[in-house]
Amino acid sequence: MQTRAARARKSPPLPVPMAAPPLLLLLLLAVSSAAAATGAPVVGEDYVRPPPARCHRKSLLSLFPWSKKKASSAASDPQQVNSVHISLAGEKRMRITWITDDNSVPSLVDYGTKEGTYTMASQGESTSYSYILYSSGKIHHVVIGPLEDDTIYYYRCGGQGPEYQFKTPPSQFPLSLAVVGDLGQTSWTTSTLNHIKQCEYDMLLLPGDLSYADYMQHLWDSFGTLVEPLASTRPWMVTEGNHEKEYIPFFKSGFQSYNARWKMPYEESGSTSNLYYSFEVAGAHIIMLGSYTDYDESSDQYSWLKADLAKVDRKRTPWLIVLLHAPWYNSNWAHQGEGDSMMASMEPLLYAAHVDMVIAGHVHAYERAERVYNGRLDSCGAVHITIGDGGNREGLAHRYRNPKPAWSVFREASFGHGELKIINSTHAHWTWHRNDDEEPVRTDDVWINSLVGSGCIQEGSHELRKILMSP
Repeated sequence: MQTRAARARKSPPLPVPMAAPPLLLLLLLAVSSAAAATGAPVVGEDYVRPPPARCHRKSLLSLFPWSKKKASSAASDPQQVNSVHISLAGEKRMRITWITDDNSVPSLVDYGTKEGTYTMASQGESTSYSYILYSSGKIHHVVIGPLEDDTIYYYRCGGQGPEYQFKTPPSQFPLSLAVVGDLGQTSWTTSTLNHIKQCEYDMLLLPGDLSYADYMQHLWDSFGTLVEPLASTRPWMVTEGNHEKEYIPFFKSGFQSYNARWKMPYEESGSTSNLYYSFEVAGAHIIMLGSYTDYDESSDQYSWLKADLAKVDRKRTPWLIVLLHAPWYNSNWAHQGEGDSMMASMEPLLYAAHVDMVIAGHVHAYERAERVYNGRLDSCGAVHITIGDGGNREGLAHRYRNPKPAWSVFREASFGHGELKIINSTHAHWTWHRNDDEEPVRTDDVWINSLVGSGCIQEGSHELRKILMSP
């Protein structure tokens, strides 16, 4: 697979002498300016991200960590609908989630295919939670459907209030997926979301680390407000990261806020935990795994994964894609080895099932690997992608290990998002878009052939049955 990065001319890296920080910055800017003068884009490891022109991050030092943020006058209305987002909830169904401060608001969604006209209605459930001095609003979850494929629906929440709209995914290829990890709430996050909004996509996939609330519960509320313009119009399918834990020993179990706010279709996929599940869209079977719950061979997640993979019909869903948080193949110095034990346990299952792609977050940089298995290049292995660079407040992971592993194709420490356009049963187009302030730059660009068309599935059918059907 030849990428634009592979075709681009690269100058040998310039040695940087030991210097005081201001001088080092000048040297780096000089290198960037020289590259710009030649007209050749700087990509990959040669790229030095310039400092942001401005930063909208608000200081959290004056806020009590667990208190509820003071509502604005616009949000003080007890009927106010907040943090609306949608997700798939089984075949031809959508889950609508929102929050209200008024506990008397019903968990009701009115909807229809014409603006302002609601011919259908569904009732659902609600929950809430307390976290030290914080009390959440009423969190509503309502499943609506059955719905028509590739259709715009208009809806309102709680029987009144503003109208929203969403578009259901198609029933067949082509299918377009936006992918972003480690999102957070910074000016870089805003840039990433603005760039995603500019592209045409059917669904967003997020492999963990959503709000970066980290125990400060009001940041879950502000995150819901931040992503609502996108998350209310296309389904967001997420899995947990380490920043969703919020575990306090002997006092608070982990993932309480995440599980209450971001309910995924785990029950619909036969899982017993919201931390791992699967779903199907068009011709893709997508599995969301949990890096921060048990995954060894005696775990519920491992047993569920085996059963889920055994049910996959590659004639109906030729593409098999897995998302998780901690990457298994990572040549960045950040978070080295953190996915190794999960990989040792589960990689043989994914290989036996001929998974096409594994997408991870956690490392705050971008990296794409060739098809790989057991640490070596393997034409029947999965393409591994790390995309934990959505815009989080912790910054970027700049240091990569050298020499570069044979399986690593492209790596760059910058913020951005990915797009996976599955054209048909055998071909998909992957692009990664770097955020240069307000300008999205397509830096990595590659066609990926599915394993359905490679002969790997036929050759490995016996091994698949042996591993997946074993007790």
